[in-house]
Amino acid sequence: MERDYNYRMENTAGNAGTLAFARAQSSFINRVYGWMCGGLVLTAVVAMWAASTPSVMHAILSNRILFFGLIIMELVAVGFLAVRLNKMSALTATVVYLAYAALNGLTFSVIFYHFTMASLATTFFATAGTFGVMSLYGYVTKRDLTSFGNLCFMFLIGVVIASVVNMFWANSMLYWVTTYIGIAVFVGLTAYDTQKIKEMSLAVDGIEQSDSAKKYAISGALTLYLDFINLFLLLLRIFGGGRD
Repeated sequence: MERDYNYRMENTAGNAGTLAFARAQSSFINRVYGWMCGGLVLTAVVAMWAASTPSVMHAILSNRILFFGLIIMELVAVGFLAVRLNKMSALTATVVYLAYAALNGLTFSVIFYHFTMASLATTFFATAGTFGVMSLYGYVTKRDLTSFGNLCFMFLIGVVIASVVNMFWANSMLYWVTTYIGIAVFVGLTAYDTQKIKEMSLAVDGIEQSDSAKKYAISGALTLYLDFINLFLLLLRIFGGGRD
């Protein structure tokens, strides 16, 4: 009798611990995707505002120094988050992430200005659907995607190098080859990064409200944000339609 009682108590405690862990993991994952979506919304709002404001659009299009200055500031923001994440507060990480999303919106305004809203919407839904499917796969699969992710990263380096070379060569075949390979790379990285974020959530059990957990969430959100944005830009090469 007593043995049965002890077994039930231990089983109840085990179930409670498992439930608490599942809630902590779910809370962390929701926070990551919440910040990712927040960054995308901020980028879209800033891009639409800039594209519809003639003075801002003229300044960006007519001033190369300003345009490339925005890109450099974006790279600095991403690098700062990557290098200094462990040493900064969660508030600082959040501000830098949102600043990066806003800066990206200013550079994206050029895209919003040149492409039709219909083609942008088509590309967005294609990106969202592809991203959602691959992110779900990365979350539920039992397969270790580490080697797959490393392979995608190596291909990404090749795509970047080929794209830089093609800026001077201007070969249409290479342009489309890098486009389709790039799409495949970011489709794969979406699944890989999602799995890594799921694994990251294991580290926040019991500290989900801590400063470190909040910084991990921002870091994960930035990773998925970059996957989404790059996939969108590559798909836009296919679905994008210019304004008359």
